[in-house]
Amino acid sequence: MIFLTNEHIAQVLNMKTCIDAMEDAYRELNELKAGYRPRIDFYVPNEPHYYRWGTMEGASRGLGVFAIRMKSDMLAWENQDGFMVEDKYCMERGRYCGLIFLTSTRNGEPLAIMNDGYLQHMRVGACAGLGTKYLARKNSKVLAMIGSGGMARTYSEAIKEVREIEIMRVFSPTKKNREAFAAEMTEKLDIEVIAVDTPEKALKDADIVSLTTDSLVPVIKSEWLEPGMHINNVRNNEAGADVLARADVRARLGTSTLYADRNAPEVVTGSDGMFGFIAGSSEEKMKIPASPHHEIDNPNIGTVPDIMAGRWIGRANDQQITFLNNQGTQGLQFAAVGGTAYNLAKAKGLGHPLPLEWFTQNIRD
Repeated sequence: MIFLTNEHIAQVLNMKTCIDAMEDAYRELNELKAGYRPRIDFYVPNEPHYYRWGTMEGASRGLGVFAIRMKSDMLAWENQDGFMVEDKYCMERGRYCGLIFLTSTRNGEPLAIMNDGYLQHMRVGACAGLGTKYLARKNSKVLAMIGSGGMARTYSEAIKEVREIEIMRVFSPTKKNREAFAAEMTEKLDIEVIAVDTPEKALKDADIVSLTTDSLVPVIKSEWLEPGMHINNVRNNEAGADVLARADVRARLGTSTLYADRNAPEVVTGSDGMFGFIAGSSEEKMKIPASPHHEIDNPNIGTVPDIMAGRWIGRANDQQITFLNNQGTQGLQFAAVGGTAYNLAKAKGLGHPLPLEWFTQNIRD
């Protein structure tokens, strides 16, 4: 058994490998050889906001692995540059706790514990890349990026991997951040990246739009959309009902069997739209920002695996506006990309050894 750090994983996992791993996982899903449980959160009140524990699980028969991803976050909801955002941290701002526990589905052996930071950004970016591959126009050249953080970086890499992007325009509320992002990605992707001072300017004449923010409120407007655009999000909150209504084609990565159960008294939707169990008094629960349900949350909407299997056409013509809700298969993503990273790291002799006896015992549960 080994412990893999973000640095170990970064040595073996590039974006092409990540996209290929996810595409293989969706083929397995279509063949009923893979499965997943969507994310479930548990909120515990703590002044002034809330503590949140989150997990998601999935398995790949091809890789022979099961993965559970676990997160321990303190939440803070605040206004930044005119946008209501959710910050999260462990112990102090800028420190985080997220782990992946990987086991073998062939003999039950614990295989690895992994940092989730690098892999988290890569797997979400890879799925945006797949959404773009199967929904965006083939001749897409211009990318609008709303956000300039870690997700914006992996979304940019993934979309450049599947489309011949020539120009990217980026907006985020902080001038310093968007300009630093533009300089970095110009060099990394060898394309023209331009920082702009409004989201509307970023969307003007764009072929692909990616929303990669921490915002709890919509960050684009329907009147900015143009025929033929494809849109990827990262949070349910980033696109309002007007944008979803304007989209001709709405897609998800997968369905969620938990959707129909959200009316149970003890279960509510958390601040970013995920299924959550929330402890605390009625007054304490009121602190959690509401996340509205949209039609995009409906599990009956078509998926990327549906397009791959030929069950659904997705985009039917170049004039349609398409929208990918980048949600729905989180557990499978960690199994697919985590299992791939584990195999590559083992082959290179990477990882800190952990005694297997620490994780097994002779007392039956």
